[in-house]
Amino acid sequence: MYSGSMVALVTPMHEDGALDDDSLRKLIEFHISEGTDAIVAVGTTGESATLSVEEHCGVIRKVVEQVNGRIPVLAGTGANSTSEAIELTEYAKDLGADAALLVAPYYNKPTQEGMYLHFKAIAEAVDIPQILYNVPGRTASDLLPETVGRLSEIRNILGIKEASGDVSRVQQIRQLATEDFELYTGEDANTVDFILAGGCGVISVTANVAPRLMHDMCMAAINGDEEKAREINQKLVALHQFLFVEANPIPVKWALAEMGMIPKGIRLPMTVLSEKYHQSVREALITAGVLN
Repeated sequence: MYSGSMVALVTPMHEDGALDDDSLRKLIEFHISEGTDAIVAVGTTGESATLSVEEHCGVIRKVVEQVNGRIPVLAGTGANSTSEAIELTEYAKDLGADAALLVAPYYNKPTQEGMYLHFKAIAEAVDIPQILYNVPGRTASDLLPETVGRLSEIRNILGIKEASGDVSRVQQIRQLATEDFELYTGEDANTVDFILAGGCGVISVTANVAPRLMHDMCMAAINGDEEKAREINQKLVALHQFLFVEANPIPVKWALAEMGMIPKGIRLPMTVLSEKYHQSVREALITAGVLN
């Protein structure tokens, strides 16, 4: 259903932490004009952990309204409480999102059976396409390929954002999952390898600042043009590295502010990018051609 470069959109904020609706609309138009293939609203890059439920649903609604059907909108609706994840997913469906992105339960470290039952319960409760999200470095819960294979048999679970960093999981999951199950990487740095191994695309942080390059790179890889994909990726290597020098989304929000796209707002306990990294991120933006 989805492929290419899907941006894990930041949530713009004023310096006092209040949400910035004008910048949100500006970002959406930027992505549509630059070829982004889908927008993920209020994923973990969108600071879902520090938005209230009202704010969370409000951002989804505003993104859906501004996009107005031009590209797909995926709503981040994961939680470490199954009932809360169901509630957020119901809101996303009612607000008109095309699909839900559900991060593996974080902090409470459920068993594989617990994660299977968690995602199964959400899928059965809300009839909307759903994408699993495995990011063990942030959640301390690794959704293993065997569990993904079981979940792929549930009708409305259509794919997974796999952010373990292990490209070999593409083939592991392919062998265990249903034939039409879709795989997206959550690691910008391995996007080309992941797609060439059989993935469908990336849910990307880098695409926040370099959407056209990420789209073109993904399309080249999907079309089997490895040489072109790797050539484009060379312009992005520094961004893939330096957008993660501090916890996401600290560097990418600073980068977007440097580009004049959003204010410098970010919510505690996240802080503005440390000054010692400013020049490295700025140079990565210049190398990618998105900052003069």
